[in-house]
Amino acid sequence: MEKKDLQRLINVSRGRYRADMRITNCHIVDVFNKEVFDADVYIFDGMIAGFGESWFPEAQEVVDAKGMYLVPGFIDSHLHIESSHLSPAEYSRLVIPCGTTTVIADPHEIVNVCGLDGFDYMLQATENLPLSVFLQVPSCVPCSPYENSGAIIGAKEIKKVINNPRVLGLGEMMDFVGVCAAKDEVIEKVLAAKEAGKMIDGHYLGFEPRLDAYCAAGIATDHECATAKDMLDRIRRGMYVLMRQGTACHDLLNLLKGMNDRNTDRCLMCTDDCAAKTMVEIGHIDNNVRMAIAAGVDPITAICMATVNAANCYRLDDRGAIAPGRRADFLLLSSLDKDFRVEEVYTAGRHVASAHKYLVSPVHVPIDKVSGRMDVRDLSPERFDLRLRRPHVRVMEVSPGSVVTRQTDAWVDLDRDGIWRRNDEDIVKIAVVERHHGTGNIGLGLIKGLNLRGGAIATSIAHDSHNIIVAGDNSTDMYEAVQQLILMGGGMTVVKDGKVLECVQHEIAGLMTDLPGEVVAQKLASIIETARRELGISGGVDPFMTLCFMSLVVIPEIKITDMGLFDLKKYDFVPLEIEG
Repeated sequence: MEKKDLQRLINVSRGRYRADMRITNCHIVDVFNKEVFDADVYIFDGMIAGFGESWFPEAQEVVDAKGMYLVPGFIDSHLHIESSHLSPAEYSRLVIPCGTTTVIADPHEIVNVCGLDGFDYMLQATENLPLSVFLQVPSCVPCSPYENSGAIIGAKEIKKVINNPRVLGLGEMMDFVGVCAAKDEVIEKVLAAKEAGKMIDGHYLGFEPRLDAYCAAGIATDHECATAKDMLDRIRRGMYVLMRQGTACHDLLNLLKGMNDRNTDRCLMCTDDCAAKTMVEIGHIDNNVRMAIAAGVDPITAICMATVNAANCYRLDDRGAIAPGRRADFLLLSSLDKDFRVEEVYTAGRHVASAHKYLVSPVHVPIDKVSGRMDVRDLSPERFDLRLRRPHVRVMEVSPGSVVTRQTDAWVDLDRDGIWRRNDEDIVKIAVVERHHGTGNIGLGLIKGLNLRGGAIATSIAHDSHNIIVAGDNSTDMYEAVQQLILMGGGMTVVKDGKVLECVQHEIAGLMTDLPGEVVAQKLASIIETARRELGISGGVDPFMTLCFMSLVVIPEIKITDMGLFDLKKYDFVPLEIEG
């Protein structure tokens, strides 16, 4: 803020100049004293000037809040815009009416595909939105050395972008093994953030004895807590805990069991991965707040978790509260009970949503540098044949509603050439096809829990390196599914009897699309229904959300990459066949 702008704001707060706007007849939620009080709120130049006096000159615009509750705009403390399947402009169009006015986004999905071209795209595409988007520089590109991604981001690349004022720090440090082992290349990334005076986000799935080492590196947050004990262990070590409730992971209610009056200020809210369908149907951070209130959390405490706590954690001192000198990012809520509705949304004093309708024209940016990212070589139906020397094999087993897998074993049938033949209703093939460098790599395995029969499903969204991942019970359909994704430049597809039944194109890096959010939500719902109806996939399993996490080697217990089957406990590849 320039000197003259600050002087004007001070003069408005003293009643010397007219405000741009006065909000009257409202109940203000005070996140500092954790109480509600009644006053008018004066806005000038996108900032809160104060609460005014009756003798102040009338503002240029007067907004009657009609007895509603005025609260700070919600802050999502950790997410990946790419996981919504939407371009940033469309993402803003869906979350702003839900009351989310600020997000801290880690673009490691698109950076894994496109490198710093992807990071630049996300900066450009989020520049002129009513939604404030702050970025974290991805720390783990690739997320492990056990797969091929589209780029490698080291300390040198991090230093090129981390000083941007819209970059808050280093994104989730998934390589907790590297941190705890004090590996040179990992510590260099950590120091790049520290030298820039920026924070470091966490992603810890190790065991408690190593948590001290992880925290000693200066890692400030964690969104991977699943239990109250996990949460308390992290808070005890000075971490902020990001209570996650999105499309894929539902940790909020479990973590609320560990929250008490003494530690609420270390508790934030995040969605992590939230698809368009979820936002259209149940909301965004507003849903998290409603869930907390319904679970018995004091409404003002729940609001603090979604506002000032996140602002404090991420050093965003210009927002997160209704107070003089803060950004005029605020909401009008119908009530403070578990069924509240976000009625009006303002960002920087601008009215941007009303009655869940977006009031701003979306601004889209060119995607030429982040499209057409498909370099697949040596593809044929035979490449999906699973040739085995022994019939006793390791199997990835998925659980409904979870991205965690369990390693099991099975005895399978082989034909006279040693090629796998289905003999179990619930075991099918899974493959990861490298798409970034034309290596020709295809990692093959077996998966249980999809209940897939008579076809294949495939997607170019495969965390975190985003190669193509496909599951099916025959090589022909798996091949056709991958071919369709290559032709589209990425997305999702369902194939049966050699025919493409349905597909959804993701033309932005194979991860996102510029289509309107409601259209994307409808298309995603439709392709999921097609997969369930035509291939028999269990109703308790989201076929594509489940599939896209089966390559994420930092999530227990066993996953698959383009280089093979990976066991997180052993932190190494394991053979598909079991000896003996």
